[in-house]
Amino acid sequence: MDKHYLTPLFAPQSIIVLAGDPETPDAQTPYAQALHGLLKAQRFTGTLTFVNTKMMGTLSDLAQVKADLVVIALPQEEQLAALELVGRIRCDTALILSSGVDAEHARALRESAHDNHIHLLGPNSLGIQRPHLQLNAGVMGPLAKEGPLALVSQSGALTASILDWAASNGVGFSSVISLGPHTSLGLPEALDFLASDGRTQSIVVYMEGIQDARKFMSALRSAAIAKPVVVLKSGRKAAGSAAALTHSAAIVGSDDVFDAVLRRAGAVRVHSFTELFSAAKCLAARYRPVSKRLAIIANGGGPGVLAADWINEIHLELGRLSPEVAAQLAPQLPPLAALSDLVDVSEFAQPEHFRLAIEAALNDAQVGGVLVIFSPRIGIDSTAVAEAVAEAKRRAAKPLLTCWMGDTTVGAAREVLHKAQIPTFRTPEAAVGAFGNIANFTENQQLLQQTPPPLSNLAKPDIAGARLVIESVLAERRNVLTEMESKTLLAAFHIPVTRTLLARNAHEAMMIATQQGFPVALKIDSPDITHKSDVGGVALNLHNGEAVRNAFNDMMQRVKRIKPEARINGITVQNMARSRRGREICIGLVSDDPFGPVITFGAGGTMIELIDDRAMELPPLNQFLARRLMERSRVFETLGEWRGATPVKIEALEQVLLRISEMVCALPQLREMDINPLIVDETGAVAVDARMVVAQQGQSLSMGKYGHLAILPYPAKYEQIWPLRDGGEYLVRPIRPDDAHMLQQLVKGLSPQSRYFRFVSQLAELPPSMLAKFTLIDYDREMALVAVKQERTVDEEGEVQVTERLLGVSRYVTNPDRTTCEFALVVADDMAGQGLGARLMLSIMEVARDKGLEHIEGLVLTNNPNMLKLMRRLDFEIRSFPEDPEFRLVVHKL
Repeated sequence: MDKHYLTPLFAPQSIIVLAGDPETPDAQTPYAQALHGLLKAQRFTGTLTFVNTKMMGTLSDLAQVKADLVVIALPQEEQLAALELVGRIRCDTALILSSGVDAEHARALRESAHDNHIHLLGPNSLGIQRPHLQLNAGVMGPLAKEGPLALVSQSGALTASILDWAASNGVGFSSVISLGPHTSLGLPEALDFLASDGRTQSIVVYMEGIQDARKFMSALRSAAIAKPVVVLKSGRKAAGSAAALTHSAAIVGSDDVFDAVLRRAGAVRVHSFTELFSAAKCLAARYRPVSKRLAIIANGGGPGVLAADWINEIHLELGRLSPEVAAQLAPQLPPLAALSDLVDVSEFAQPEHFRLAIEAALNDAQVGGVLVIFSPRIGIDSTAVAEAVAEAKRRAAKPLLTCWMGDTTVGAAREVLHKAQIPTFRTPEAAVGAFGNIANFTENQQLLQQTPPPLSNLAKPDIAGARLVIESVLAERRNVLTEMESKTLLAAFHIPVTRTLLARNAHEAMMIATQQGFPVALKIDSPDITHKSDVGGVALNLHNGEAVRNAFNDMMQRVKRIKPEARINGITVQNMARSRRGREICIGLVSDDPFGPVITFGAGGTMIELIDDRAMELPPLNQFLARRLMERSRVFETLGEWRGATPVKIEALEQVLLRISEMVCALPQLREMDINPLIVDETGAVAVDARMVVAQQGQSLSMGKYGHLAILPYPAKYEQIWPLRDGGEYLVRPIRPDDAHMLQQLVKGLSPQSRYFRFVSQLAELPPSMLAKFTLIDYDREMALVAVKQERTVDEEGEVQVTERLLGVSRYVTNPDRTTCEFALVVADDMAGQGLGARLMLSIMEVARDKGLEHIEGLVLTNNPNMLKLMRRLDFEIRSFPEDPEFRLVVHKL
């Protein structure tokens, strides 16, 4: 059961090909003709059987041939019958090679595959390549070179282009998977398999769209936990439209949201075909993310300056040598060398000078990576310089990239770099861009590690009161909340707002203003007016009662003239926000199809559309994510000491963002929101104006309380405290990424027998990829519960130290049928007999039951009597496991 369910598809031992009569090309589809030649062009390591569907004989004849995979290259009218045949011979996986299949026929194929328990890749797929198996089950061209890079593409034409480019650039692939519109198995399934594929070290994805946001996010995050994922997406289009009711919705486009999605998933996005190839070069060279400080070593100032300019343009940092390293290196370089910013080894630099400079930069703690730029010089052997770079690379622990400029004289040098698996580029900008794409992985991985709960540890909000406000608005068949209603929602979540009262006439407005104290602001209150300023519905800095009365009357007349059809409730009166040097911020919410709610942060005020400053993040947020969200905005630079103003209270902004995250999680009816402006200064933040849009909760991304979110929050509801039999207590809670160290200590502390019982391996500790996979999980499709006990020790100075110890872990992973799950359990040896294993199993079963799963199952070694005894005590059914007699299959109905 450790084998991935798609292994028969991507690593078949036996294949049946249904492709018509190979002796009669006219009776075949064009794909079938190409498939015969491509499959036979190399020796597939398994069994390959071609079946002539015109002279097939009886079903019993075909049933004698056992197959992991059936490849179907038949006309569209024959595909359904062929798929039925696959089901009758009980083959679990099928691949349909075709193009131009419409949604209706694809749905029929998908339903047939589901009914026959077949995992179907296609239709509209050009097939797969698995070079290490010598398998070319597709029509994308010759079999690619073997390598560590996997390619998943939703475009057949682009896939063929990438393979053609890779063949001449020395890039090899572990897998090539072609997808297309309406395919049954799609991006999520492909990513899920590649995440667990030991031959895949990096993944490149070309995508045009997705069907299920939650499923896509789950698979992408799972893949990006263990290996770099680079994505090129086409079809950039604005999500905003004329119907947008808030500033945020009008400014933010779907492509901006997709950027935020990939950041939160831990992946890297590129924006062009060229960038995809650049990133592929680095990934194929097995480079991993590092800091953003890139040192430039060049034998000429011009190219080095171009590279430095591009470093600044894409928000990297120029890696400068430390004074100590520069002082040691300078005597070893030519007299004209310069080391202040760039490392300019001068036009007279020989191969040895390059090598010394590279090694010095790579060993400098201030440098995260090195780019070597070579310009052809008379008397300097470019190939010898390349060989010196290759020599330095053998001892490099950081990324090393090169740019060999020119053409005719540097071809041999580039070949040396290719053989040494050193990425080389023709322009400085391309090389810097490639480093930037990979360096971004570091920051995105930090975002991936965050698993915030739906509610922060701040004061509990009045969620029930907020829901009542929304329900009353929807009951009136309205979608846009008035300013007072919007501020009521903010106040329910403890977001500071300016005191706002509604006046029905000029006399009321004057009395309210006098009681509140001057200066005041007046704003029109109407559910039909989106932007008050556009209709003259705002009056600021009114300093006396007469000014308030006159402004009220003027505003009423003006608004009724400009918007005669608008319903007007009255005019609100509120104090002016008193902050001489406060900054104006806009915090918003947009709803994206298909990723759901997205929180925005940027500059506010009346010129918000012109400034167009928006950073975005998917909820839920925690303090780390809130701070990173602010830092990505341009307005963040003004929040410190700025033009004589004191720094603002950043913690107040963080709290507002956390409160907005709480609102988004708790109120799925929220569709759009603008808090503009939110005035922030050194004392705190206050919402001066707010506007919200709500709608009835439609079909969510997934079932459940947080089905409207693309990323499930940390499920704090599963936390429980239980007593130990020998005294004390322990906490059972969902696992978190920061539990990695405790989990490793638990595994290291197990006896060799216990480790073997759990992992069926002699491993002494968990490798980093497995540790990440076990601790950073998607709560939507899997769950891990840990038992944690606090332990108190006294240090040498007599201080009491409180530490946490992980006592055991239970987990399940949902099977592809989405109705059953597979469990695992491990408990520390010294905790045996404490009832901990039973409690962890009962708790994980309760979670599975709560998720709507029907059965939980697992494999237990036959020679593990204690575990089998526990299973019997918990009423599990114990069955034989025909695939391996050393195991027993244990099953429990939930």
